[in-house]
Amino acid sequence: AKVAYKAQAESLELYPEGSALALRTAIGKVYNVPAENLICGAGSDEILNLIAYAYLSEGDEAIYTKHGFLVYPLAIMSAGATPIVADEVDLHTSVDAILAKVTAKTKMVFVANPNNPTGTYISTAEIARLHKNLPSSVVLVLDAAYGEYVENQDYNDGIPLAKTVENIIVTHTFSKLYGLAGVRLGWCYACSEIIDVLNRIRGPFNISSAAIACGIAAVEDQDFVKKAVAHNSKWLPWLEVEVQNLGLKTTPSVCNFLLIHFDESGAKTAAKADEFLTKHGFIVRALPNYHLPNGLRVTIGTQEAMEGFIGCLKAFMRQ
Repeated sequence: AKVAYKAQAESLELYPEGSALALRTAIGKVYNVPAENLICGAGSDEILNLIAYAYLSEGDEAIYTKHGFLVYPLAIMSAGATPIVADEVDLHTSVDAILAKVTAKTKMVFVANPNNPTGTYISTAEIARLHKNLPSSVVLVLDAAYGEYVENQDYNDGIPLAKTVENIIVTHTFSKLYGLAGVRLGWCYACSEIIDVLNRIRGPFNISSAAIACGIAAVEDQDFVKKAVAHNSKWLPWLEVEVQNLGLKTTPSVCNFLLIHFDESGAKTAAKADEFLTKHGFIVRALPNYHLPNGLRVTIGTQEAMEGFIGCLKAFMRQ
């Protein structure tokens, strides 16, 4: 991807190919979907906003879960609709809680699966149950930004179900496992009618030539994908054990990050830990905006970063 990115410097005067066909074709081969059923955007953030703008307006409601991705309510409100929050059960998406919030005004449901920042997921069977019990007029958006990391057999990103129905959209990103957060690149799969609608409101050159080139190179490098998954599979459980050995609670994760829970008060709060870690060069994610004021989300990094982080966290817990 780095080589492909640098090569674009030779033709910066040219506009990108507007439909990103070469990229969509490359994605389609790896994910076993037709290129014509894909649309690309500047990160999955743009895709999520396009979806909201296309199908939501004033008077509509859209549901997301309590600890769901914050782009969901922002996109919903930007489209003039009302965000509705469904409770979670033990930091897991609850199908029953979502269904309990459905009204005649409901036009869309956003589900991050697996979820950021909790790292939890719900099974393929639960997603199917959710879809079966939603009105056919409701669009179900399945955000699989971290789906490539999940190795559990009872999980898939939702594309197999989306191939059989007309009201599911599955979003993906190149920002996580593919390591291309800086070029802003995402995509989604949906039926032809939805893709047609999204293309009508999408900007004509919403993906840069560099992003297209990087995406093609990245998705075709599945050896890198395997190495990234293997690295995560080694260091995620290592991090969980090390953190728990310090007396801290964690939420089991299938992503490339771990949610760590700190005391609500006293000397070992999440805010104080975040301040200490930042002071020593370790940047983690504080989560007050996600209704998790006592939690920190820690992303899996290199061996040096992981060992350094644990050393710093041990120093914080000892002080």
